[in-house]
Amino acid sequence: MKDQSASTPVTINELSAIALTRPAPAAPAAPTRDAGLPLVVSDSGPEETLTRIFAEIEGNRLSNALQLTENLLRQHPNYRLAHLIRGDLLLARTQPIQTFGALSGAPADKVADLRAEAIARLTAYREKPPADFVPRYLLQMQPDQRFAIVVDTKRSRLYLYENDIKNGGQPRFVADYYVTQGKLGAEKLVEGDKKTPVGVYHVTANLPRQKLADLYGSGAFPLNYPNEWDKRQGRNGSGIWLHGTPSDTFSRPPRASDGCVVLTNQDLDVVAKNLQVGLTPVIISNSVEWLSLDDWAKERRELNQSIDAWRADWESRDSERYLGHYSTRFKTGDQGYAEFAAQKKQVNASKEWIKLKIDNLSVLRNPGKEEVVVVTFDQDYRSNNLNNQMKKRQYWLREDGQWKIIYEGSA
Repeated sequence: MKDQSASTPVTINELSAIALTRPAPAAPAAPTRDAGLPLVVSDSGPEETLTRIFAEIEGNRLSNALQLTENLLRQHPNYRLAHLIRGDLLLARTQPIQTFGALSGAPADKVADLRAEAIARLTAYREKPPADFVPRYLLQMQPDQRFAIVVDTKRSRLYLYENDIKNGGQPRFVADYYVTQGKLGAEKLVEGDKKTPVGVYHVTANLPRQKLADLYGSGAFPLNYPNEWDKRQGRNGSGIWLHGTPSDTFSRPPRASDGCVVLTNQDLDVVAKNLQVGLTPVIISNSVEWLSLDDWAKERRELNQSIDAWRADWESRDSERYLGHYSTRFKTGDQGYAEFAAQKKQVNASKEWIKLKIDNLSVLRNPGKEEVVVVTFDQDYRSNNLNNQMKKRQYWLREDGQWKIIYEGSA
């Protein structure tokens, strides 16, 4: 039925375009969980309500749409997108609307930002991560990494995954959240370019609200940008954080930060409970690649075999076999491949035996253009004349179909 409160025919092309014309599929059921795996999940985001609002608009049931919008504003009084929709719905009572944000009087770029947010939120609600698929990047988390974050800048979405130890460390989808990225998009290169970096990072600190300017909202979690790979590629800059929104703002447009990944305060507060300083991986991608569980297991097995072969060949003291795992483009500190190889041959000549143990292995695929995997582990090295322990990080690069180490150093 048509809404009897509308005194004139309603044509709201922009809002209908945002709502999309195909029906939204039912939201997926919440993942089943073992009783021993406590988890905090936020399901209070506005995506479901926005979808219902636009469905009512498409059906010309404007009173229903207005009621839903006002309910949303009672929950989130500073939600600018909802205010804009409310203004359009009120105006639609008296005249046809052809333009999204017709009543606002806001600059065109601000209206465009809000429209982009609406599209990003509705698209994410309707296109959930594919069932029985996982992000390609989470090949293996170390046992004490409880959760991992994967950011899709193209979709303005952050995905939270659990390290399901009881299921062989398989990543388990927990929840997803709307996020803001840099004003000029992703693939940060230099300081001040207003872009969000793409790569494998981890949380380095937890900065509480009391120590922050209001811009950063309810908290902030700095990331280790630039990482070792960024530096090797000549990328620079600093101050890339996960953080919240100012107190007078519910959410920001998809592209609005100086390079940080920004969540609403309510979402950040939920995500924060699952973050571990120094441990939680944060993988930022232009567009997430998904693998079936079979393909994920195959890639993980292949990388683990390469890592174990490297370990065994180091123990063998056969320098040629051991160095065969390293790319000729290898570099660590001031050493290139030639210097590194000469040193290793000299050291191996002094060894009667070597035993190498690897624990707490993490294997995370880099989402950049080259096939690179970040490998981190606790190394226990023992030999006839030297024993030491360290946390090591390696970058493995696929060259001519073979995985080779292109960087290694202390993590």
